[in-house]
Amino acid sequence: MISKKNNWLDFDNPNDHWHLHFDYWGYGDRSFKKRKPHLDKLFRHFDLLVNETKNLKIEFQLCALLLDYDSSSDALFLQSPKANDSQFTFKFSELTSNTTITNKALNDYIDNLVGYEKRYGRAGEAFCFIFKANVGQAFE
Repeated sequence: MISKKNNWLDFDNPNDHWHLHFDYWGYGDRSFKKRKPHLDKLFRHFDLLVNETKNLKIEFQLCALLLDYDSSSDALFLQSPKANDSQFTFKFSELTSNTTITNKALNDYIDNLVGYEKRYGRAGEAFCFIFKANVGQAFE
């Protein structure tokens, strides 16, 4: 369980678009061997947040975003509504369940994630949007 003293996320006053990058400096861009520990940590934190968000009294969406070759952009997101915010709830009508990832090692890693829903797209670079069903508000 995440301690209230931990400053990585304040559950009493969650930010409307909180996110955390696990490879801020992009070490994983050099090789997947360097990227994998950051991804492992991201998904450990994802699972921690699944448990922690069960007690949130607000609507939220929890997801991860992985880019094909840009490790520094891999991030975990916790979104909540804000007045006049058109991005909540996030919609992904143009994403597909078929992979767009060309990075074989990353694609294999994503394929081996159990219990996650995956949607793929391309916005300058291929990406994978990852979430869990029945955690927070549904993605449309």
